[in-house]
Amino acid sequence: MRCPFCHTVDRDHVLDSRPVEGGESIRRRRECEHCNRRFTTYERIEEVVRLMVVKKDGSRVAFDRNLIFAGIQKACYKRPVSAEVIARIVDAVEEQVVQKYQREAPSSYIGEQVMHHLRQTDAIAYVRFASVYREFRDLGELVDEARDMMNQAHTKDPDQTDLFSG
Repeated sequence: MRCPFCHTVDRDHVLDSRPVEGGESIRRRRECEHCNRRFTTYERIEEVVRLMVVKKDGSRVAFDRNLIFAGIQKACYKRPVSAEVIARIVDAVEEQVVQKYQREAPSSYIGEQVMHHLRQTDAIAYVRFASVYREFRDLGELVDEARDMMNQAHTKDPDQTDLFSG
């Protein structure tokens, strides 16, 4: 294992290990013996049969949770959503996809799951993600989506309902 801070190799010890994702992965909290900084690693069994994602154009790519993480991270830019919450959303989406699909999952299903979780987490991040994912053609579609979001009382922060007031 290489320390992400000082890049020293194989000079760390495990402080805590626990199963995550229903036992599909192991989360390990480690401490570097060289710089004494702590970091977290995840261990997963690499599946022989990879889940493929069928994109809108019909092409197929291997499922990559890092792409989901990056998309959510962009939507949550400068929003009060922690990296830990984003990681939980990615875990939940991945788990839902794997439970529902064996070999191929449509990208539309993955996008809808991400939007579902973002809608419950942060209204602004949800609208940002939806605007890219749904490829709004004009400002009117964006405003309609934001108004729909305001009309539903699913936000955790009541101040977020003031998107288009005034």
